[in-house]
Amino acid sequence: MIFKAFSQPQLVKYVILGTALMWFLGSYFILTNLGVPVQQAWPDALAFTGVFLVILFILELVFGFYIPQGKNTWLLVVIPVLLSFIAVFAHKLIMKWVFGDQLDYLNVLDTGFYLRWAILAVPAVLIAIIALVVSKLEQQGESQKREAAISELAREAELMQIRQQLQPHFLFNSLNSISALVVAKPQKAREMVLQLSDFLRGTIRKDHQEWVVLEEELNYLRMYLDIERVRFGHRLQVKINVTEEVKSVRLPQLLIQPLLENAIKHGLYGLTGEVEIKLEAFTETNYVYIKVQNPFDPESAVSSGAGFGLNSVKRRLELLFGRTDLLSSVAKEGEFLVTLKIPQIK
Repeated sequence: MIFKAFSQPQLVKYVILGTALMWFLGSYFILTNLGVPVQQAWPDALAFTGVFLVILFILELVFGFYIPQGKNTWLLVVIPVLLSFIAVFAHKLIMKWVFGDQLDYLNVLDTGFYLRWAILAVPAVLIAIIALVVSKLEQQGESQKREAAISELAREAELMQIRQQLQPHFLFNSLNSISALVVAKPQKAREMVLQLSDFLRGTIRKDHQEWVVLEEELNYLRMYLDIERVRFGHRLQVKINVTEEVKSVRLPQLLIQPLLENAIKHGLYGLTGEVEIKLEAFTETNYVYIKVQNPFDPESAVSSGAGFGLNSVKRRLELLFGRTDLLSSVAKEGEFLVTLKIPQIK
């Protein structure tokens, strides 16, 4: 737990060795300044460094399994202080056993017992506090990861819900058209069923893909338009203007179809005669621009253009990119223009 405070775990051993060296040198110089001979000073400093390292690893083990919380926070002080007392007492016994005949040195051991205890207890308590801080930071990091994971799952769930709503919206319209054609034009109805089957098979098979190339998306759009032409016949005219270089760009799948469906709804339902819908795609800086333009009757009840299709595309863009400025629409002089810009992710 304590060693997790280091951003690079491979440096832990070097930090421990450096700390042990400084602890040894500090203990050695203090002892020599107190008049302890060198032959007793360096073994004492070495043993004192050893008990310090032992306490360090014991605290690492203890707080690796248990971090006192709430009312038990007092253990962060008691455990290090108690371990320090035991370590200093063990150090004293070892040194007395090694240098039992050195009365002056033994006197230094007795008189400096509590000072050693304080010197050892202070860093031990600091280590315990570091363990608590690291634990809190870990908990906070895990909490943030869980929140991010939950947010991502919610985002994906909403995107899936939007895609599932788009399919029935188009499917119901197609089935209604097939129903109307069954009696009057059975051959046309059969043709539309086959086209609808091909279209749904392709889109369902690709449903797991988040992004597709524009050329693939255009193929599905042509299948969709073939189905719609069975419904509207020669009245539906669609002009697609896409350059070769833009066909290889990537975009979220099934993002253009709702725009075309919206154009057909507000163009053909409100007007009589042939209706030309224009689809244009081009790149500019780091964006792919998709423009869909259709005529509409300003006096028609369905001419507003703000239906489910546009709202679903706008929400998908917001979920995917976190922006609300990627879809715009304008109605002017009997023409309705929708502009979609898609950031290109490198």
